[in-house]
Amino acid sequence: MEFDWLLALLSPETVPGTTPGEGGGAGAEAIPRQRMLYLRLREAVLAGRLPAGTRLPASRSLAATLGIARNTVLFAYEQLVAEGCLVADRQGTRVAPLPAPCAARPAAVATTNPPGLAERAALAVRREPARDAEALPFSPGVPDFGAFPFRSWRACLERAWRDAGWRQLGYAAHGGDALLREALAGHLTSVRGLAVAAGQIVVTSGTQAALDLCARLLADHGDTAWAENPGYLAARVAFGLAGLRVHDVPVDAQGMAPDEDDWGRHRPRLIMVTPSHQYPSGRVMPLSRRLALIERAREAGAWIIEDDYDSEFRRAGPAPPALFGLQPDAPVVYAGTFSKTLYPGLRLGYLVLPQTIAADFVHAAALATRAGQGIEQRALADFIQRGHYTTHLRRMRARYNGRQAALRSAMQQVFGQDVELSGGEAGLHLVMRLPDAVADVAVAQRAAVLGLGVRALSAYARPPVRCNGLVLGYGNLDEDNVAEAVRRLALAVGG
Repeated sequence: MEFDWLLALLSPETVPGTTPGEGGGAGAEAIPRQRMLYLRLREAVLAGRLPAGTRLPASRSLAATLGIARNTVLFAYEQLVAEGCLVADRQGTRVAPLPAPCAARPAAVATTNPPGLAERAALAVRREPARDAEALPFSPGVPDFGAFPFRSWRACLERAWRDAGWRQLGYAAHGGDALLREALAGHLTSVRGLAVAAGQIVVTSGTQAALDLCARLLADHGDTAWAENPGYLAARVAFGLAGLRVHDVPVDAQGMAPDEDDWGRHRPRLIMVTPSHQYPSGRVMPLSRRLALIERAREAGAWIIEDDYDSEFRRAGPAPPALFGLQPDAPVVYAGTFSKTLYPGLRLGYLVLPQTIAADFVHAAALATRAGQGIEQRALADFIQRGHYTTHLRRMRARYNGRQAALRSAMQQVFGQDVELSGGEAGLHLVMRLPDAVADVAVAQRAAVLGLGVRALSAYARPPVRCNGLVLGYGNLDEDNVAEAVRRLALAVGG
């Protein structure tokens, strides 16, 4: 046949994963004829089996030879011309000259794997089984979605959409929506006593985005960042991906506890702390240690990133004073989020910056990332200004206190009065200590099989720190079902 050489190139073997569509079989349903022809021609060109300058048959002739419609051939030719694989002019359709390695590379090269991830990306790769953690009892950090004030929030969203302009539909303004920054400044001043101005606030896409900005804008590649041990795993990821050296500092009964060796041999540029409710231990840093940390950070030329984790949900009494604002010139950046107080999918958080760096940080942050969610930011500003946010926090604080009490009672009934629970001063989780003979990782795996979302405490720690326990979230633990959840937990602990 006139085009035998081309028919051989278009055989099914030339394009892995494609099969002819003759007879209306599964192959025809999976890949239409016109796309199959296009794929085989494209593969032949890119692999060099059709060299540059090779003249292809006229569309009518090739269609007749293959027994297909001419439009099928025209589709393949036109698509390949648009992609630059073919050239069509008065002289016909020819294979375009392509630079190496596209056209003339050896076949073996085409089968080699591309370069892998950067070494520092290994910090972010975690081989854990996927599961819908938000639907499981005891999942840490998950709020009570059923108690969310949908009606009030929907009304705020509707007003934001009704009044939306080009600013809300485009990228967010530098630092975030002006009304939201004003509302946050007022809220933090009245609730946390921070006395900040709107210009000191940068709205972010949650805590992780805030940590990423701090790592890139407050430190240079190769600088040292301190992380609590055990501590918030995502902080290590953010610092490592920014090219910082992560140094783990042990946590004791009063929070982060650096010694002289840490200050001397691992001089920090960034210090990440959760002083109001250390994650995951739940320890609260006393005022004396807070002041000492500020002083040593100032001497070291370091920035403290204060994640005011769970300060909104105190079990009793006001939250301890934030590091930010304890001293006028304290090198502290304050981070907050709405993931626990409202819902994680909102993806909104914020940073509060000292006046000395606020303007430059806001400008740099606007160049480093392009924020959006203009409608949600405007709706959140409205939600705060109308008092809905404060009302919601007050209601949820009472609800979570009741859930923690119910969990403690159920745990004592099932595990006995001597069960060791800690970390309940604030937040949405407790820590259950386990005997050394009972491995927390194994318990967490058995609990997952039983439909529980408990976390192994040891998973948050790095050597030489060792700990053995379970992190038990109760934010989404309905009081009517707590007894059944604890019963399943006992089965997991008992093995």
